[in-house]
Amino acid sequence: MRIGIDATCWWSLRGFGRFTRELIKAMIKQADDSTLVLFVDREPEDEMLHANVEVVRVKQSKLTTEAAVADNSRSIIDLWSFRRAVSKQSLDVFYFPAVYSWFPTPLNLPVIVTLHDAIAERFPEMIFPHWKGRLLWSIKMKLALWQANKVMTVSQSAKSEIIQYIGVSSEKINVITEAADPVFKVIDNKKKIAQIRSKYSIPTQAKYLVYVGGFAPHKNLSGLVKGVSKAIELGGIDNIHLVFVGAPDGDGFHSNYKELLSVISKISNLKAKVHFTGYVSDNDLAILYSDALALAMPSFSEGFGLPAIEAMACHVPVLASKAGSIPEIVADAGLYFNPQSTEEIADVVHRIASDEDLLLQLKSKAKIREQMFSWASAAKLALDCIKNSKSIT
Repeated sequence: MRIGIDATCWWSLRGFGRFTRELIKAMIKQADDSTLVLFVDREPEDEMLHANVEVVRVKQSKLTTEAAVADNSRSIIDLWSFRRAVSKQSLDVFYFPAVYSWFPTPLNLPVIVTLHDAIAERFPEMIFPHWKGRLLWSIKMKLALWQANKVMTVSQSAKSEIIQYIGVSSEKINVITEAADPVFKVIDNKKKIAQIRSKYSIPTQAKYLVYVGGFAPHKNLSGLVKGVSKAIELGGIDNIHLVFVGAPDGDGFHSNYKELLSVISKISNLKAKVHFTGYVSDNDLAILYSDALALAMPSFSEGFGLPAIEAMACHVPVLASKAGSIPEIVADAGLYFNPQSTEEIADVVHRIASDEDLLLQLKSKAKIREQMFSWASAAKLALDCIKNSKSIT
């Protein structure tokens, strides 16, 4: 088969960008009997260049990672340039690793689209604060689903929400998975840990919870901050800090970073205990995970929650919302709370920070749980879905 793939999200710094990169790399290794035709809008990366890969570069007025975001839009000319480039290739099927970068393809070509979640449909005001963004997203989703023969998603939880909030039939959805990059492993080098703490102004003796991701309202970071403050009030954990890893500006997507700063400024027992690193390299992130007490994921919903797998690969437990996919992904390697309840957040934070036996048990379970996920498995599931879609009309 000749499988066309939209690879423009490869360069995104967000979760769907990492998904695109890692899945395509794994697919290249497994698709020996097929040719992958990658469509890009810039110079291809060395990791894309293999014997079973062809790369088609499409000239654009604006890079897809800059245009296909919440506060921007792609021009019709750019979309049509991609469609024309696809139509010139002899392809059996076309795959979009993320619906964000969807463009119309020839109508006679089977199409598979990945929907990572239904968060934009469930919490539209939290994702798109302006009506124009919501409208353009809605139009794109309707057109993409109208054209798609199959839909992929990354968890059973995401599948359920896609059925409920978007209306896609269960039979049309295939569930694959995600995994951690090999860079995420336990780093116990004391010198490197000390350097990272100094680099990001984390006190030497502090125990910290780490959050990794965007600053959109549905991430519930204000709830996390208030919950940690209440946990400190319970006593005995005065050295608990919070480390937020991610681009405060949202990297083109909605961010309520300023509102979060305002909340923090009003909480006296946390003012000096919250640290913002900005975007960090994977090598730095592996050390931040390894040195953390736990990863915090307080969001109102997650499609998969890739940081959870990365943290577990570093043998770090997860404190997470009961909502969304995290309980499905993390299982017994985490503690869970109602994201609407700062009291429940406080309870799990206090437990993990004050109970050494519990912490060690969860670390051991995280080590075991992470091994259940691999990009090789994800690629096999994706390729099976793609190859089967050729016969669907």
